[in-house]
Amino acid sequence: MSLPDSLPSVEAKALELSQTYTAEVARLLEEFLATKSVEVSQITSSAVEIVNAISSLTKGGKRLRPLFAFWGYLGAGGNKDSTDIVRLGVALELFQAAALIHDDIIDNSDTRRGQPSVHKRFEAQHQKLGLAGSAAAYGSASAILTGDLCLSLSEEAFSEIDHLPKEARVIFNQMRTQVMAGQYLDVLEESAGPAYDPREAVKRARTIVRFKSAKYSTENPLLLGGALAGADAELMNSYSAFALPLGEAFQLRDDVLGVFGDADVTGKPTGGDLLEGKRTELIAHALLLSTLEERSFIQSRLGAADMSVQEVEQLSSILRDSGALEATEDSISDLTEQSRQALEKLPIDSQARAGLQQLSDAVTKRTK
Repeated sequence: MSLPDSLPSVEAKALELSQTYTAEVARLLEEFLATKSVEVSQITSSAVEIVNAISSLTKGGKRLRPLFAFWGYLGAGGNKDSTDIVRLGVALELFQAAALIHDDIIDNSDTRRGQPSVHKRFEAQHQKLGLAGSAAAYGSASAILTGDLCLSLSEEAFSEIDHLPKEARVIFNQMRTQVMAGQYLDVLEESAGPAYDPREAVKRARTIVRFKSAKYSTENPLLLGGALAGADAELMNSYSAFALPLGEAFQLRDDVLGVFGDADVTGKPTGGDLLEGKRTELIAHALLLSTLEERSFIQSRLGAADMSVQEVEQLSSILRDSGALEATEDSISDLTEQSRQALEKLPIDSQARAGLQQLSDAVTKRTK
């Protein structure tokens, strides 16, 4: 990608550094998975497909988590040419891929990044090879194993970091626990349905956002980069003040796109979160702001297996007309402003600040 002529030199250099780093992450990730493919093929050539599925999934994406780690590392005085920060980026990409694989199984999502999700990929393989039994069961089982392998490979890549401070290990371990607990809360919330008091719905939805997504999307990668470079407690606290509200805004934007996004841009069907029955903050606001009749419709039809296109449109209209969409947009704006103010106070140089600003823009002003 060419650099816009209008960018000030500091911003242009930050963008160039980001591009160079993500290219290195992609290169090392490809090399790492190639070695795993050979390793698996020595066991059985039939199992190489699970590594192929990981390779295919990790070729896409914006590399946001590695980039947060990179700029957290540089902001704390790290060397931009360090191999360790690239290894950290690979570990984060594999961790995210594992989370996506399992999340798509849980949510019964057919697509990811415009392609069949991993369990659908294996389901198609079952049908193509004419295997016996249920194609759907085969697809789910194969994807679970693929996600497990991906999680294991993430740990392996992380362990290959040459100079690994104890604090970085603690953050990485906590990140994995937080995501699993947050994912379980999400499953619990969707299964509880109307059993919970709607007045607590927004609080519960925000807790899920924080632990299932926000911390591992922005805060923990930034902290991992800082820890890898030996950041002190003051800088680490400042990193959290910037990254956590940004991560929450990121996920809330994802929730909005999951209902109102353009399928051609997001790679997922419009209204997909409604079909999957996700009880996001959008839904939480709607339960508080809609009429009794509309609330009953949300509770009874959200995520229904036989939901029609017309019902998806009706639910979308309720979210918009009740003020739920506006309330969620207000939350995004408030969180983004909190993050912006914290970024201005970060004790880092102008180069790192420009890099984090570009990441902030990418996270909050996205359409996919």
